[in-house]
Amino acid sequence: MVVSAYLLPGVTLSGFGAALLAALVLGLLNVFIKPILLLLTLPINILTLGLFTLVINALVIMVVSAIVPGFHVSGFWYALLFSVVLSIVLWLINSVK
Repeated sequence: MVVSAYLLPGVTLSGFGAALLAALVLGLLNVFIKPILLLLTLPINILTLGLFTLVINALVIMVVSAIVPGFHVSGFWYALLFSVVLSIVLWLINSVK
């Protein structure tokens, strides 16, 4: 999360504590809320061949930005870019294992 925030100018973190709290809240929302959103948006997700999942990821990141103090995302497009960069960083970390 810190690497993604460092790479994008529209995403700011006030410190390590904010990054840790944002990661925790993002993980909790991904476990509890994201499956419900994916189920509710299944028809549009099928029509877009899964690309609508990126929009859902961006919306979840914007919710985290609204909840966690010290973590701020400037807008929807930065949230979308943040989710893509975060996915790439996590994929790189997992491929090293």
